[in-house]
Amino acid sequence: MRIGLIIAGVLLIALSVGSLMGKFQYTENKEVLKIGGFSAKVQEQQSVPQWLGIAGLIIGGVLVLGGALRKG
Repeated sequence: MRIGLIIAGVLLIALSVGSLMGKFQYTENKEVLKIGGFSAKVQEQQSVPQWLGIAGLIIGGVLVLGGALRKG
């Protein structure tokens, strides 16, 4: 269990750092105009929100710390 917490924390930290560096993006499709049978759509590429990366860093740090301090 102890090593599992440490591994999960390290993976979460690595993913969080990647998201803070802007490496993870997703595409969002929006319909901007629809007249009868005609429709116009726009594709926007957006990055993962920065607050999500910061939250991942904090949670990952807590998991690593919890795994390191746990008696096993």
